Amino acid sequence: MNTTPSTSEMTVDVAVIGAGTAGLAAYRAAAAVTPRVVMIEAGPHGTTCARVGCMPSKLLIAAAEAAHHARHAGPFGVHASVEVNGREVMDRVRRERDRFVGFVVDSVDRIPEDHKLHGRARFVAPGELAVTLTGGGTARVRARSVVIATGSSPFVPPVFEPARDRLVLNDDVFAWDELPRSVAVFGAGVIGLEIGQALSRLGVRTRVFGRSGSVGPLSDPKVKEAALAAIRKDLSLDVDAKVHGLTRTVDGVTIRFEEDGNERSESFEWVLVATGRRPNLGALGLEHAGIQLDARGVPAFDRTTLQCVTTTSGTPPVFIAGDVNDDVPLLHEAADEGRIAGDNAARFPTVKPGLRRSLLAITFSDPQLAVVGTTYAALAKAGEPGKDFVIGEIDFGDQGRSRVMLQNKGLGRVYADKKTGRFLGAELAGPRAEHIGHLLAWAHQQELDIAGMLAMPFYHPVVEEGLRTALRDAHAKLSAA
Repeated sequence: MNTTPSTSEMTVDVAVIGAGTAGLAAYRAAAAVTPRVVMIEAGPHGTTCARVGCMPSKLLIAAAEAAHHARHAGPFGVHASVEVNGREVMDRVRRERDRFVGFVVDSVDRIPEDHKLHGRARFVAPGELAVTLTGGGTARVRARSVVIATGSSPFVPPVFEPARDRLVLNDDVFAWDELPRSVAVFGAGVIGLEIGQALSRLGVRTRVFGRSGSVGPLSDPKVKEAALAAIRKDLSLDVDAKVHGLTRTVDGVTIRFEEDGNERSESFEWVLVATGRRPNLGALGLEHAGIQLDARGVPAFDRTTLQCVTTTSGTPPVFIAGDVNDDVPLLHEAADEGRIAGDNAARFPTVKPGLRRSLLAITFSDPQLAVVGTTYAALAKAGEPGKDFVIGEIDFGDQGRSRVMLQNKGLGRVYADKKTGRFLGAELAGPRAEHIGHLLAWAHQQELDIAGMLAMPFYHPVVEEGLRTALRDAHAKLSAA
């Protein structure tokens, strides 16, 4: 197999487009089956998570938590003054971010050079790619199977055009040398909540404008209400904002919006747009790939095998993994999908369903938010609360360990099938939700029922005792049915 980057034509068993989390997992899975694999990447190596996602955002949040806890230590009898040095904060964020990116880049560097092409790939026919190489020239790749793992990019609605030179995306935040004086955040999803609250706690005047009542990943109205009450204690947040316009000014951007029924305006140095991401599909020439596309232009695919639906029999198979398929845009899901897609692409026509784990989504706000298994919205759409499923509840305001730590805020709710008692899912806003969420996700994947979960050990005093309270509540309702 001739696969050097200077070669104008090459034939492989599997071509992987994209070298992010899903692409790297797909490459490794395929390479374990066949040596005839090539990975094609147009941008810098390092994955979205390491460069601009999971890791740098948690570094910013860690600094914000340190400042917040120091400021609020008085009730413990501990008194401290806090000075946030924005330049030092961002210096550590970038240094540690670069360290995480370095690990990923090192792993890519260990991939044989004849398995890599640096350039932009585009379908010119089913199973055939034209790659515009970064160093000049074009490579033609013929592949028995193709894996699309090109990720996603932030979406900026046209309404923000008047303030474009004062707009930043979450990708841009971590390039700041210094913390800004003020930021307006648009979007109350996971990214908007995490970064907005962190900036506010670091002394940046911050206001978050949401829409449609969204609060991170939550769909349970009672959990949303509890989360909002807690988050609004130190963050200006409107999850159903009515914004009338943006005006570029000499020093930044002035935003006109409604508050308590009155129109007001406020100026900010920067506008952070966190209104969602879209799959990176536009430049792939999917119309030539021989696969079916939905109304959004996203390939139709089987989420257990990651194989795309082809338009005609005999078409070379295409698999799609990671954020680009717009299914569950989470790192661990991308890694799973990449492994499944890469293995199936290499073994085609032998295609097998892979393990899709129970849903686990976490937002690192304060309180933390977690969604496990089937969401409240999905359950309520399929059945009726109290009739088809029961709800067990814990108010963290009264939970012992949470009160000891002065983190007693939020609400957790667990859902169980009324007939079988099986644990169906949960939504949480509370302390240590990242850890409770993991316990619940394991229980969900093991298909445990509420009685079985209550039979597990609970130490005292821990926040997890709050989970036991919710399980006991659900068990009582099941017993009374």
